[in-house]
Amino acid sequence: MALIKSVRGFSPVFGKDCYLAENSTIIGDVVLGSYCSVWFNAVIRGDVNSIRIGNMVNIQDLSMLHCTFEKTTINIGNNVSIGHRVIVHGADIEDNVLVGMGAVLMDNVVVGANSIIAAGSVLLEGTKVEPGSIYGGVPAKRLKEVDQEHVSGMIERIARNYISYKKWYSG
Repeated sequence: MALIKSVRGFSPVFGKDCYLAENSTIIGDVVLGSYCSVWFNAVIRGDVNSIRIGNMVNIQDLSMLHCTFEKTTINIGNNVSIGHRVIVHGADIEDNVLVGMGAVLMDNVVVGANSIIAAGSVLLEGTKVEPGSIYGGVPAKRLKEVDQEHVSGMIERIARNYISYKKWYSG
């Protein structure tokens, strides 16, 4: 069973039909929507500020979500995939976003809807990703516009796949 821990009077809240891997950790002021999945060794640490996660969001293996005390929160929309070993620190991510493996999103980053963050990218503090963009690099910059093939072929497909994957583990 996942480590679910209360801190400072806050306890995590989960929507319906969520999958939490046995060694995932969810702490404090965290709200997950429905049909979410938190995978192996992922940590969602809402001890210093709030973390709000929409519906159909997958937080993949080894990812870490945290905030800066009394400064930043995390807000993640619907249909979002947070790839393996991603760090989201005090950032906001709108609907229909794919964050590639190993990316880092620092405080006050805002990722607009229907966007892709390339694997290994570093979004520096305060970066604003325009909706429908692909960002990549260190530091990350706009590479091009997301086309409909990316939306249906990557963003939506990966989110749907994780709905299926969680069923394999949920029985």
